[in-house]
Amino acid sequence: MVNSSPVATTTSGPVFGRERDGVLSFAGIPYAAPPVGHNRFGPPQPVEAWSEPRDATRFTKGAPQRPGDGLTSAAALPWDEAECLSLNVQTPAVDGARPVMVWIHGGDFRHGMGAIPWYNGARFAEQGDVVVVSINYRLGAFGFTYLDHLDDELAGSGVVGILDQLAALQWVQDNIASFGGDPERVTIAGESAGAFSVGTLLSLPAAQPLFAQAILQSGAAHAVHDAEQGQGVARWLFEAAGVASGSVEGLRSLGAERLLDAQEELYGRSPAELGLMNSPFYPVVDGVVLPRRPIDAIAAGVGCDKPVLMGTNADETRLWGTQQTTDDRLEGFVARTHPDPAAAIDRYREAGRATSAGDLAVAIGGDAMFGVPAVRMADARAAHGADTWMYRFSWQSRAFEGALGACHALEIPFVFDNLHQPGVDLFIGPGPDPQPVADIMHATWISFLRHGRPGFDGGPEWLAYSPEQRSLIDFDTTTTWRPDPVIDTIDCWSGVR
Repeated sequence: MVNSSPVATTTSGPVFGRERDGVLSFAGIPYAAPPVGHNRFGPPQPVEAWSEPRDATRFTKGAPQRPGDGLTSAAALPWDEAECLSLNVQTPAVDGARPVMVWIHGGDFRHGMGAIPWYNGARFAEQGDVVVVSINYRLGAFGFTYLDHLDDELAGSGVVGILDQLAALQWVQDNIASFGGDPERVTIAGESAGAFSVGTLLSLPAAQPLFAQAILQSGAAHAVHDAEQGQGVARWLFEAAGVASGSVEGLRSLGAERLLDAQEELYGRSPAELGLMNSPFYPVVDGVVLPRRPIDAIAAGVGCDKPVLMGTNADETRLWGTQQTTDDRLEGFVARTHPDPAAAIDRYREAGRATSAGDLAVAIGGDAMFGVPAVRMADARAAHGADTWMYRFSWQSRAFEGALGACHALEIPFVFDNLHQPGVDLFIGPGPDPQPVADIMHATWISFLRHGRPGFDGGPEWLAYSPEQRSLIDFDTTTTWRPDPVIDTIDCWSGVR
């Protein structure tokens, strides 16, 4: 089989993949050692080398997780703690020097894997002559439990999921030329928690040599906890796991299923109960591996030499049913993210952003989680003359009688030109085929990957973001250049982190 299969050489040993419709695929390549036993909660370790060609024709399993509630993670995904630090490569050929996109999956740092069909990179390889790498990394309690204060050897434990991503990027630097990629033309890209990851990597001095540019879909540089919050989450985890407080070895000795059970108990509590605004397991600003909040590092100029394409969806929180918020519950909903909910609601009504309780909840919730952080990141970069291009995805799903709108994650199959993949039709709904929207978005991403600037044939001029020109490209049935609607109400978020 090896004789008729595509073969590539890595620093750990040779691998053989498969060919389909002119695209070569190599799956399940380990980039770090199994994160089990003493390696649990620790930084990724070098993988043990091999000499015989390794089978890379099948995906390995992802990180430990329970079924999710998003478009790409609702099903129970196969997982195995011992083999989760792996990646997949799709390429037109193993010779040459093509641009590379490293895709970091989303899922609230809790769900997902690189092998989800929506992330299939074959169209990028076929139509853009791009090499696509998708990665797995540690999630939830396995990737973001802050234990630094309990064991000197665990520096960075609150961000080992990010350290996994760094290890994968280093693998790309060391090996991607053997797969037809150019290590000098690497774009890191991701959606949701994947975009949060990209924003974090963009802010890390250690990551700067590993990529040239970045794409952030529905995420910016804000999704982190501080060390005190990280310690609090760890205390809750010890309690939920039934392990003596502070016993790292006690947590290490738990089976993966038991640790997942304890993790899920924390997710079952409200963030406010845990002293948080977001989910319990986010990257922790430890002052060492992650020296400061990503947005603060970017405001200081870190990563501002790299072009960035970033944006949000018009109705992000419809994915989670926010549009069902009623008048009597609206102020309580807004209070989760804004200290003066009545004033925020009045401001959004005054600006004409929405009128009904449900639509106001969608607009305010989406801005709090995605829109405002995106603008703040773009503003921070603009202060250093950085090139940032902003977009908005506004195409409305017809599924469930239009309940989803342009919800969170819906843009992914458009970007990847994967409207044909399983399950996508369910979330597009009946009506005219939106392939023309996918054609434009896919071409835009290819332009950015290849040239460091987004664009598409016949489209309007797309200017880089600036505080004086806060406009964006709006992807819809008709794609237009328009002012960013978030700016209409950005003033009411002054002083709100």
